[in-house]
Amino acid sequence: MTGDERNRLKALAFRVREHVLRMATGGGCFVGASLSCADIMVFLYASGIARLSPDSDSERDIVLLSKGHDVPALYATLAELGYFDIRRLSNHLKTSDAIYWHPNRSIPGVEFHSGSLGHLLAVGAGIALDCKLSRSAKRVYVIMGDGELNEGSVWEASLVASAHKLDNLIVIIDRNEFQANLPTEQLIPLESIERKFESFGWTAETTNGHSFEDLEETFRHLPFREDSPSAIIAQTVRGKGVPSLERRADRWFANFSEAELSMLLDELKTGISHSDIQLEGSVVR
Repeated sequence: MTGDERNRLKALAFRVREHVLRMATGGGCFVGASLSCADIMVFLYASGIARLSPDSDSERDIVLLSKGHDVPALYATLAELGYFDIRRLSNHLKTSDAIYWHPNRSIPGVEFHSGSLGHLLAVGAGIALDCKLSRSAKRVYVIMGDGELNEGSVWEASLVASAHKLDNLIVIIDRNEFQANLPTEQLIPLESIERKFESFGWTAETTNGHSFEDLEETFRHLPFREDSPSAIIAQTVRGKGVPSLERRADRWFANFSEAELSMLLDELKTGISHSDIQLEGSVVR
């Protein structure tokens, strides 16, 4: 990846974060996790590593957002890349559109409904198995949250994927180290995630989820091992890009006022924290 290509992805990720912040008004959204996975989403859809396009293509790769509450980052990425009119993002939470808190297949580019955590790895394994049986070259990417790994269905699906040698199945863990409003390691410790997946017959690697260069290096080696599904643990920061929101346990969901939005957009642009100003946006506890 050239410097110009990395700069293009960085500019796109910046715009995605702008959209996420705007969607955290008028009812709010899960802003912290959406900001943490923005770079992963942009890399997957815009780097050329995955075969994804707004044009209909029966041989396109499949992306499933299992942690459906991160959908603002997905909506924003799809809109920026031409999957649907970018003006529709302003319809977030309006009854006139389906731009809502979780993925909906009526939105172009959304492959499957999600919201309840722990479901889409099983769906992804099923699609990957079908691709194997039909001799398709498609890959299936499933984006998951680290807290989502507490769901038993994740590990049931992991066993099935390993048993069927689904090396066309890739899980990407948004490892921002928070589950809802608590650090994962305080709630139910997850480490070592790599060794957990490996014990289920997968091959796992950890990378920097905010470095397009590191992501490219990791994705370029997929599958990590023939006949083995791959797990990428992408280390991220909740609220990435907005200093006063970063690593904030109380900002997993927020509904900001227009004044707060203006302040946060300025933070995103300058990288200078306004944490000395008390945010009043509503918080779900």
